[in-house]
Amino acid sequence: MSTPIFLVKKSDISQSQLASSESLALQAGQVRLRIDLFSFTANNITYASFGDAMKYWDFYPREDEWGVIPVWGFAEVVESLHDSIAPGQRFYGYYPPAAEVVLTPSRISPAGFSVSDGPRGQLAAVYNSYTNCSSDPFHAHGSEAVQCLLRPLFITSWLIDDFLADNSFFGSEAVLLSSASSKTAYGTAFCLSLQPAEQRPKIIGLTSPGNVAFSESLGCYDQVITYEQLESLSANLPCTYVDFAGNAALRHRIHTHFTQLKYSCSVGGTHVQELGGAKGLPGPKATLFFAPAQIAKRRDDWGGAVLNQRLVQSWQAFAQRVAQPGATWMDVEMHSAASANAAYASLLKGQLSPRSGQVWSLSNK
Repeated sequence: MSTPIFLVKKSDISQSQLASSESLALQAGQVRLRIDLFSFTANNITYASFGDAMKYWDFYPREDEWGVIPVWGFAEVVESLHDSIAPGQRFYGYYPPAAEVVLTPSRISPAGFSVSDGPRGQLAAVYNSYTNCSSDPFHAHGSEAVQCLLRPLFITSWLIDDFLADNSFFGSEAVLLSSASSKTAYGTAFCLSLQPAEQRPKIIGLTSPGNVAFSESLGCYDQVITYEQLESLSANLPCTYVDFAGNAALRHRIHTHFTQLKYSCSVGGTHVQELGGAKGLPGPKATLFFAPAQIAKRRDDWGGAVLNQRLVQSWQAFAQRVAQPGATWMDVEMHSAASANAAYASLLKGQLSPRSGQVWSLSNK
């Protein structure tokens, strides 16, 4: 039996296809999960853009020119040859954009399991953990679509905020966030805004003219300006740049204009058509932010229990903010196999409203 899987060409991520994958027979110790829903956001475009450099293609490797972009979502065990995992159990984790997946669980506990076989054993552990929904403090029944859209992005946002605070904001008086209307930038601004006012820098959002009002409505930015207004800010402003756009021209303008640029943090690539290198930039080196490294540091600093507790507390505060009456800032778009290619193309080209959040389901559930 064959099942659908969404693929992109690794050498040109603008090319995509919905392909068929043969359903694998289970081996001893393996489980088959039906992937019920997953989010597809600018975060996943970043995975594709940095697929080789950050080894994102290696989570679900193929031997041809097509790549599998990992996604965050929810899946249910439908078949098991593992003594400790039963059909019907539900897990949140890092899946292929497909209808099903076969995994080989290890290190099983009431909280979930890990996957460490094959090439995944050499990859970041945070992406190899699958959380049992029945014991997951993040999980809330009836809101899985919103969870798979915002949870992975918010964790990245929280870690960026924690990384900046852990480094005393590099002595900055302002933090500049590009793609201010994006969900990851919003989460970062939200976390930054919770820092004590006397200790945190000013939060400045950079966005396109059409997204200024939306970004201001989020209530987290001290100031929102358009990209064209960038040079209106003082060139002597001690600042940190958090780059969610990946726009090489914008990065060059920021590095050139701000003579007191303290740190340049590259997070994503929402401006896919304008990605470029960072060679020859004035000021500090543009440094790619790698969330698993900050997770590992805080796990060493605090221990896993404290890290999880702080993450859950922040997530609950954010979830409460976005779910409050009148906060209709996100519209969930549901997509099936029939609309997958068109949905991907619209996301890749930046044609979505900042309010839109794509959730896909390629299974026949």
